[in-house]
Amino acid sequence: MTLTLTHYLVLSAILFAIGIAGVVRRKNLLMLFFATEIMLNAANIAFAAISAYIGDLSGQLFALFIIAIAASEVAVGLGLLILIYKKYGTLDLDKFTVMKG
Repeated sequence: MTLTLTHYLVLSAILFAIGIAGVVRRKNLLMLFFATEIMLNAANIAFAAISAYIGDLSGQLFALFIIAIAASEVAVGLGLLILIYKKYGTLDLDKFTVMKG
């Protein structure tokens, strides 16, 4: 059995749906970051698979740029998470819904 473009696109759609479910659920701020990373990786799989199917490297190059942007997002995001955890003592998003004026 060989893997076709359809197999990769179905895998990408499943991963993207898992990421969307994680973003919608959004109980913990760290899990929200993980869910966005899953969605970015699903897009990378789709870009690389379509690029290989067409025979053009532009999709793979675009996936490489997404990986670089995701790495910088994780670095900045984890720094912010550490600051939020030190200030509030939790990463639960339900605690942050109350506005203090």
